[in-house]
Amino acid sequence: MQEPGAITVAIVEDQRPTREALAALVHRAPGFRVVGSFSSVEDAMDRLRESPDVALLDIGLPGMSGIEGIAHLKDRHPRLQILMLTVYADNTRVFEAVCAGASGYLLKDTPKPKLLDAIREVGTGGAPFTPEIARKVVTMFQQIAPPRTAATSLSLREVEVLQLLADGHAYKTAADELSISTDTIRFHIRNIYEKLHVHSKSEAVLKAFKQGLLR
Repeated sequence: MQEPGAITVAIVEDQRPTREALAALVHRAPGFRVVGSFSSVEDAMDRLRESPDVALLDIGLPGMSGIEGIAHLKDRHPRLQILMLTVYADNTRVFEAVCAGASGYLLKDTPKPKLLDAIREVGTGGAPFTPEIARKVVTMFQQIAPPRTAATSLSLREVEVLQLLADGHAYKTAADELSISTDTIRFHIRNIYEKLHVHSKSEAVLKAFKQGLLR
């Protein structure tokens, strides 16, 4: 029986034991539904019939890499949120994945409860990163960001919210940090999207770094 309002998940992972373990984990968790598991991006593009909310995507895949596959999958499923799940933690792959449109990036040794939390977060508009990866993203964007400018369309509170998300906070922890509600965080995020003309938190963070709004 399908659970109403469940977050739908597709899994793209070439190692069968890992793929089956992920599918079992997500399938058993309340509030989630697996709509397909695939060994490659090409396989997912051929056989994925239902547009999922979230795709767990490995990088080292046969044929097209996971990073190359981000654009292809999002082209087929425009509302799809991509959560990279990989063993690679090097700066180049992290940077390329985020720039390609990944909404989150986790390592495969992420504990199961945190992985489920991350899927839930990205499925509701979040951008989950492990602390290690979040630090890498911030450092890399600091290196490419132009000097800060005083002129910005974002309010001080909106910049504070975006900075916390760039630092790896989830909506709830960002709300706790600022002593506001998660609904208020979502309100600020909607305003940020409109002002920066973006559609995801990863795009907002990238654009804000490029504009020198974040440290």
